[in-house]
Amino acid sequence: MRAAIIGTGEAGYTRHPTPQQSTHTFLRDAVVNALKDAQLKLSDVDGLAICSFSMEPDKAVDMAWRFGMSLRWLLQDTNGGASGINMLGHAMRGVEAGAASVIVVVSGDAMTPENVAKLSSNYNRAIRDHVAPLGHSGPNSLFAMLTQRQMAKTGLTREDYGQLVVSQRRWAAGNPGAVYREPLTMDQYLGAAMIADPLTRYDCVPSVSGASAIVVSTDDRAPSNRAPVRIRALRQSFNYDNQQGEGLVTGLSKVSGDLWNAAGVSPSDIDLASVYDDYPAMVFAQLNDLQMIAGGDMPKFARDNIATKKFPINTSGGLLSAGQAGAAGGLNGTVEAVRQLQHCAGDRQVPNARLAVASGYGMVLYRYGACAGAAVLERAS
Repeated sequence: MRAAIIGTGEAGYTRHPTPQQSTHTFLRDAVVNALKDAQLKLSDVDGLAICSFSMEPDKAVDMAWRFGMSLRWLLQDTNGGASGINMLGHAMRGVEAGAASVIVVVSGDAMTPENVAKLSSNYNRAIRDHVAPLGHSGPNSLFAMLTQRQMAKTGLTREDYGQLVVSQRRWAAGNPGAVYREPLTMDQYLGAAMIADPLTRYDCVPSVSGASAIVVSTDDRAPSNRAPVRIRALRQSFNYDNQQGEGLVTGLSKVSGDLWNAAGVSPSDIDLASVYDDYPAMVFAQLNDLQMIAGGDMPKFARDNIATKKFPINTSGGLLSAGQAGAAGGLNGTVEAVRQLQHCAGDRQVPNARLAVASGYGMVLYRYGACAGAAVLERAS
């Protein structure tokens, strides 16, 4: 049988966790909430995929034990912003191959200031040995330079980036789980404190603590009040250019044609997109690589499609308003896309949503992200 996503769950998404909250409690609560949404019991689960930067020294099997799971399928992912799509692909194939019948996919972190600092300076050997010694305090400076290059090449302006940020904040108003829900004006965006030119505080994803989860099984396991969400196609790209390019094109550019051919639909058929948004520049890059920006005219797309909400993008508010809970950032967009397709997104619901695309991007090896993936999702009739 075909695999489908039949439940979603989140936990935390808070700037200030209590002493009783930790990476382990956020992951646990997201799993509990996802199983409740799917109307399944813990004993129904025979597969687990997990990604977290801060669950060490525990590994996937330790977390399965702590959750009380006895499994026949297990995966630990380490690919950050690309982890959600990566784990979804493995879970889909695991279910369809009969290796497991119900797989919980979960990711998250308690992003305390100490954890953020540790992660920023020790992300990998390239960052630790060559970037951190320069006074690097995180990825803001790297993506500021990338954004400068994108502006020079495409004609995007700060106002164009602002259209995305302000639009996502409007969507966040309908998401009770978003950290930032209050209205944001263009004047406020343009007047915000500069972090790394041209990035202001609203261009830099806020770190939060929390976790996200989905349940992957088969259509027949979906609860009666939830439409299963099928994966029409999923494609990924890893280290596509060996860090030799400008960073303005992601690995999605190499696989998007195959993605749409496999899905049997075109970009114009899509009702909404959940695009990894640690920085606005990367939203435009991914959308363009996914062939969703006509003629590659990013400024026109910003003004005609994003500012007007003509095309719904990151309807949860995205990471820029909902917050980036460490590794959970790679799953956040998929959770939102599923909720939209199940028609349970509340005040932010896109009318009659049937098709969505979700993408993941990240894992800075040296200068920009080396991992990218996307999935075309469909509401089952």
